[in-house]
Amino acid sequence: QEQLVESGGGLVQPGESLRLSCAASLPMFSAYNMDWYRQAPGKQREMVAAITSGSSTYYSESVEGRFSISRDNAKNTVYLQMNALKPEDTAVYSCHATFVRSFWGKGTLVTVSL
Repeated sequence: QEQLVESGGGLVQPGESLRLSCAASLPMFSAYNMDWYRQAPGKQREMVAAITSGSSTYYSESVEGRFSISRDNAKNTVYLQMNALKPEDTAVYSCHATFVRSFWGKGTLVTVSL
């Protein structure tokens, strides 16, 4: 059964780092374009980072220079390295996969607070 499972969220202070992981149970994982989205309380979901099957990357303006997306096709896993975290980065972060079909993970909560 296809599924995405996120991990690595938690409570950190401003300026600290976290690395999120998304383990994918997807056949032909390397063919999928993978994205990280986030949704803060009371706000719309937004895409923050994406990596194509060819490993091209994209970042939203709000995280450019602080976040880094990567993938390990041997482990069927995509990562989101988040540095210099800010309180406004607080959100549920979800993994999304697209190749012919689309799949979502359930998300992991990141809280940035003193």
